[in-house]
Amino acid sequence: MPKVVDHEDRRRRLAEAVWTLTVRDGLEGVTLRKVAAEAGVSMGQVQHYYGTMEELIRDAVVRAVRALNARIEASVHAAGEASAETILRACLHAMLARDEEGLRLLQLSVAVLGRAVSDPSMAGVLAPNDGELVSFTAGLITAARHERGTTSRGDDRIDADICWTLATGLGVDVALGQRSPEAAMEALDYHLDTVLG
Repeated sequence: MPKVVDHEDRRRRLAEAVWTLTVRDGLEGVTLRKVAAEAGVSMGQVQHYYGTMEELIRDAVVRAVRALNARIEASVHAAGEASAETILRACLHAMLARDEEGLRLLQLSVAVLGRAVSDPSMAGVLAPNDGELVSFTAGLITAARHERGTTSRGDDRIDADICWTLATGLGVDVALGQRSPEAAMEALDYHLDTVLG
């Protein structure tokens, strides 16, 4: 009976090997040979799934962004029927790594930023123009202000965009070890208190 191969699991393992190598050695230190060794597979297996190093790196980054997005979505589901403000804070806090996996994802994102400067398609993966996320966040800001009994100071979409920009910047600080997750959260919460009134 032929062995059943889980191709998605193999791709995930190869992507995670890229994550580990990138965080440890920088993106320039990632080679097909090192990825194969890190994943515990042959070079032939790596080349079976990815024709070029670029394809492998792009897939690894896409998977990292999805994993970060999944953390945000999980924070929304964990908040359940909580207030809009609680959900808003949970979403934004998800960008501030408080565990090893979250920190690794942030560090990977920071490590590939240099590639995004010269590669517009990579920039699109790392920083998609996510109007849906901004609209969702703006709705939470509007609802949270209503819960607090405060009124809008301007455009809630711009406030939402600024909140995500701040959360992302603070996440970079955490990834680089310039700020603790707790200090980043304190700064983010201070800004949210100002936004919500």
